[in-house]
Amino acid sequence: MKRKPARKTTRRKRPDCGRGRQQHKPGAETGGGDPPLRRPAEREQRLQKVLAAAGLGSRRQCEELILAGRVEVERQVVTQLGTRVDPLRQRIRVDGTELRRPRTVWYALNKPTGVVCTNRDPGGRPRAVDLVPESRERLFTVGRLDLNSEGLLLLTNDGELANRLTHPRYGVSKTYRVLVAGNPTREVLSQLKRGVHLAEGVARITGVTIKRRYKKSTVLEMVLQEGRNREIRRSLAGVGHKVMRLVRIATGPIRLGNLAPGEYRPLSSAEVQKLARWAGGGKR
Repeated sequence: MKRKPARKTTRRKRPDCGRGRQQHKPGAETGGGDPPLRRPAEREQRLQKVLAAAGLGSRRQCEELILAGRVEVERQVVTQLGTRVDPLRQRIRVDGTELRRPRTVWYALNKPTGVVCTNRDPGGRPRAVDLVPESRERLFTVGRLDLNSEGLLLLTNDGELANRLTHPRYGVSKTYRVLVAGNPTREVLSQLKRGVHLAEGVARITGVTIKRRYKKSTVLEMVLQEGRNREIRRSLAGVGHKVMRLVRIATGPIRLGNLAPGEYRPLSSAEVQKLARWAGGGKR
């Protein structure tokens, strides 16, 4: 495990929130030897997909790069989404820098409070990407945790898989330990599962259980399959309970484990394969 040096501080102890067969095509060889070369048309991909695979962000972020006129193909600015390119044959530049496909890396970080998930912060606040100093690749976070939330945050340069992990269509679950003021009743928990009306629609908690009760507070474990802004905080406020502490403890099959705040570790290839299966709707 790696840890960025931090100043020694003394903190009050807080209540524990946890930690098919391939079809043969005419002309293709099925025996040994080199595979048939793909024709240029078969190698073409959508430009935003190529950018995401190169680690420039999620597919949506790469679409924004294209729309902003920051992407060139063969020295011609491209602003049309869906433009197909051959990354093996055509030269692609972003902000004047030629695209090179980096190695794919994945990290699990225990994000402390007071750290932002954006790569650009005008206020100069600490960034999550700065807590992984060993990586030479351009990292970005997979989803976000708000400033006052903490816990498991995945960082990568694999835009394609990151996009699937955060898209509601794939329903990748995220699990949280939440310390709330007061003692929620069973009816309150049922209401969270049925749905709480927010400004942009109904927010439903996939699962919620009580892990521990205190005199004036309660630790809940909550599971979400969508990622609206501050959804847990707003949903609990809607049923009369203020969030005092929020810790993400799992994203799909990846768990926070015993990483201390500010610590990180690289994911193994087996863990990345598990993430890909979760994001693809495969066996979990």
